[in-house]
Amino acid sequence: MDISNIKKLGISALGPAEKTSPLGLDRCFFIEEEDQVLLASTLKDLQQCPEGIPRSFELAGPRRNIYFNPAEIRCGIVSCGGLCPGMNDVIRSLVMMLYYGYGVQQIIGFRYGFQGLSKVGVKLAVELSPQTVKYIHEDGGTYLGSSRGPQDAEEMVDTLQELGIKILFVIGGDGTMKGATKIHAEVREKGLDIGVICIPKTIDNDLEYVTRSFGFTTAVEEARKAISGAHVEALGALNGVGLVKLMGRHSGFIAAHAALASGNVNFCLVPEHPIRLSGKGGLLEELVLRLKEKHHAVIVVAEGAGQDFLVDDEPNKQDASGNLRLKNIGLFLQEKILDYCADRELEVTLKYIDPSYIIRSLPATAYDSSFCMVLGHQAAHAGMAGKTGLMIGHWNNHFIHVPLSMVTGRRRQLDDATWQRVLETTGQKHSITKNSTC
Repeated sequence: MDISNIKKLGISALGPAEKTSPLGLDRCFFIEEEDQVLLASTLKDLQQCPEGIPRSFELAGPRRNIYFNPAEIRCGIVSCGGLCPGMNDVIRSLVMMLYYGYGVQQIIGFRYGFQGLSKVGVKLAVELSPQTVKYIHEDGGTYLGSSRGPQDAEEMVDTLQELGIKILFVIGGDGTMKGATKIHAEVREKGLDIGVICIPKTIDNDLEYVTRSFGFTTAVEEARKAISGAHVEALGALNGVGLVKLMGRHSGFIAAHAALASGNVNFCLVPEHPIRLSGKGGLLEELVLRLKEKHHAVIVVAEGAGQDFLVDDEPNKQDASGNLRLKNIGLFLQEKILDYCADRELEVTLKYIDPSYIIRSLPATAYDSSFCMVLGHQAAHAGMAGKTGLMIGHWNNHFIHVPLSMVTGRRRQLDDATWQRVLETTGQKHSITKNSTC
């Protein structure tokens, strides 16, 4: 098979990797530079490649030769953005692999996100070792703390240079990747020998080239418990309604998969499919019809759904990361449902549940925890090999190196097949969402 025309999505390197890896693995376990993972996963995808040329990612994993001398370098780790199950697992995995696998003795943890790389924040930096991170994976949150919001890239790079950091490992989501991209650009502009390696963190599961992000499985499992509680409450009263608001600013993965896992959801509302609230076939009418027939209903809504209903004279504010602050679709639906039913003299009992902050602060489940361990290992391998300006992705069932330039500015959303399964499982009519048909 002729593979000479495949375009490799190149990854920057700080220089030639000429030092023998200390990992002591058998030859077959090392990854060669020509080991690639195709971007396309179906024949249709291949046929739609730009200029008919397939593209491929570098396969992540340990290299036979590395760039840095482990005994002479200092590494830094920072976690940013909202909390997510598994952050501590990733930190622990990085420290263990760097320390025991490669022999790196100096690892610095920067506290409270990119604030920790500022002139003031650096005073809070902590030394990380296998002893300090030994049990942190048993707790939720992040041992290092986190924050939102940009910091001056030049100041952060100056901090790295002053502390002698040679590899910065950055754990975060879309906003964090933008910040890491600026750090990488500043490092290159100054001609510094510093690697920037990112580990994707998004509980919403919406980063490109990450088919499953850590924390997502935990979030779905815990969301299912909330839905179960809503179902019990709905069954406990005549015309009972359980309304659950879940995370998902731009993508409805948690809401959709929790609805699929539950099997007790009757209406699932996600950002990808605008809601038809009123009129024939709209959510309110269909809800009333169900209550008259079954006398109970469960509704799951992602936080980013239905934002077009919540436009008012007050402009949307942004958080420190530049994300629009969403209006509360859950409380809006609660009010609309109660008013609509009251106008029709239909007495309902509605229980509104929002478990978001409980879910995101929990420790990772076993499946997520093991996924985090691999992410940490792959990031350590990439950094020690002298790779830079990349994110560890998960694509076509492989861990890969994704150039940071491909990560920011795009979000992954529910595909048609998943949405169709949601409609089949809930029995929800296409008429409730405005663009549910292909």
